[in-house]
Amino acid sequence: MEISITRTANPKQKPTDESKLGFGMYYTDHMFIMNYDEGQGWHDPRIVPYGPFELDPAAMVLHYAQEIFEGLKAYRTADGTIQLFRPEKNMARMNVSCERLCIPKIDEEFAIKAIKTLVDVDRDWVPSAEETSLYIRPYIFATDAHIGVHATKHLIFAIILSPVGAYYPNGIEPVKIFVEQKYVRAVIGGTGFTKAGANYAISLKGQEEAERQGYIQTLWLDGVERKYIEEVGSMNVFFKINGEIITPALVGSILGGITRLSIIELLRSKGYKVTERRLSIDELVEAYNTGKLEEAWGTGTAAVISPIGELKYGELVMPINSGEIGEVSQMCYDTLTGIQWGKIKDEFGWTQSIDE
Repeated sequence: MEISITRTANPKQKPTDESKLGFGMYYTDHMFIMNYDEGQGWHDPRIVPYGPFELDPAAMVLHYAQEIFEGLKAYRTADGTIQLFRPEKNMARMNVSCERLCIPKIDEEFAIKAIKTLVDVDRDWVPSAEETSLYIRPYIFATDAHIGVHATKHLIFAIILSPVGAYYPNGIEPVKIFVEQKYVRAVIGGTGFTKAGANYAISLKGQEEAERQGYIQTLWLDGVERKYIEEVGSMNVFFKINGEIITPALVGSILGGITRLSIIELLRSKGYKVTERRLSIDELVEAYNTGKLEEAWGTGTAAVISPIGELKYGELVMPINSGEIGEVSQMCYDTLTGIQWGKIKDEFGWTQSIDE
């Protein structure tokens, strides 16, 4: 399929201070749209000026949350090249979400072409200041005007772009995490392994409680026994215990993060012992009490690496590494962002120029 391009006649004013971009505050001049209709498949791919959708009040996404999304970034290197980081992994994961949410799969190679084309059209929006990037949000949602629970027959696949800075206001500084015990985010057999919007709505209650207690994020336990560590609200999670790196195994209720995968591959390439397994909160507390809990950090596209400086479980407050960034988490951040921004040679073949 050929992608038609209609350029805006009214370009927006770009942010003048790239050090104050924040996250998700600004959007570029254009967006990508493609439609799905039963019997016709995915069709009419186009880039058009950024603007609102017209939806029927009965559109199924508004009532039954049949919607998925992805998140990745474009980075401007010192020589002006604009590159993506492992976009093929994001598009493969998008199809995993499609399968679970009864959404027709997309052509992964074509989706990457759409991303590259859109970023190229809005390439002047890719920021160049330190620690900035262009966030890319592909998403699919049901548009059938029907009140009734069934798989959709009509959808929109869209991509929007946003120049961003650090996800957390304090950047790479360690964050404080609250362990949620009352509510659950996901169960095996559910949608926890997908990027369904409903997963994030479900997590909001725990996030509110965390913020009420002065914590920036929630660490979720499994939804059945309430004892095994799963993930932070917007990140996968890693712990360094007595020299070993441990991250919860992907058992069906945890998102298979692209950054998570990259950190596992990076650490193993450097000789670290990395174990994917179920890790109970009691084991973590024991590691803390015996001085074996050395580091903890979250991983995700938005924040990349987010060191954890403190965990609160019930009445127990556990400072980690004296609230400082650990050696391993700092190395992971420096190496991964170095590859993403082209400061370090990409020996893994993870990056793609949008001009390729």
